[in-house]
Amino acid sequence: MALPKIDTPTYEFTLPLSQKKISFRPFLVKEQKNLMMAMEADDKETIERNIKQVLTNCTLTSGIIIDDLPVTDIEYYFINLRARSVGETVENKYICTNVVDDKQCSNKMEVSINLLDINVEVDANAKNEIEINDKIIIKLKYPKFSIIEKLAEKDSAVEIAFEIIIDSIESIYDGEQYYYGNETSREEMMQFLESLSQEQFSKLEDFFENLPKLNKQIDMKCSKCGFDHSMMIEGLENFFA
Repeated sequence: MALPKIDTPTYEFTLPLSQKKISFRPFLVKEQKNLMMAMEADDKETIERNIKQVLTNCTLTSGIIIDDLPVTDIEYYFINLRARSVGETVENKYICTNVVDDKQCSNKMEVSINLLDINVEVDANAKNEIEINDKIIIKLKYPKFSIIEKLAEKDSAVEIAFEIIIDSIESIYDGEQYYYGNETSREEMMQFLESLSQEQFSKLEDFFENLPKLNKQIDMKCSKCGFDHSMMIEGLENFFA
């Protein structure tokens, strides 16, 4: 006699950057077990690989390729998936940095964070079309999740910066013709970037320094010294501190 099957609920939401509508199911115990084991291993590459696998397993919408989604969309997706699978709130602890009598208070403050209240901050003034000079315009796209695996092979910050930029160039327009990133070799892209002046290259760097990110304002009072803290929590890992 077969054991009963358990119905799994489904949820739907829209990714903030790509604007793709996603239908998904909560992750199961076996998937949570793999995630927890990856977290315990404290290996970033293993964690990212498991997150990718869990998101792939739980995505019900056809045609969604996890590697092709922006990194911030992946983080937002995982936050929502975790909220629907384990619970909407997480209990975090933060250290009070207020100075009392020339010494840091250092009291541990506990705070509950509702994961479904976490937003993605997008700079309304940010532009993805960068004017290099009077003729050349570079159109950039948000870094895809697939870039993370490539970066694991790089040792220096310089290599990482160039890899992210090359991977994120959608097109280059010279006033007459468009040159598309997916049709141009990495060597040609590298030569093009190396030919830029420092001022021109800085314009590209500004785009990546101001990428949309997960954030939430948290207010808390230290139970020891009474200091009122107000902090902006940013980035996926900081919501599970």
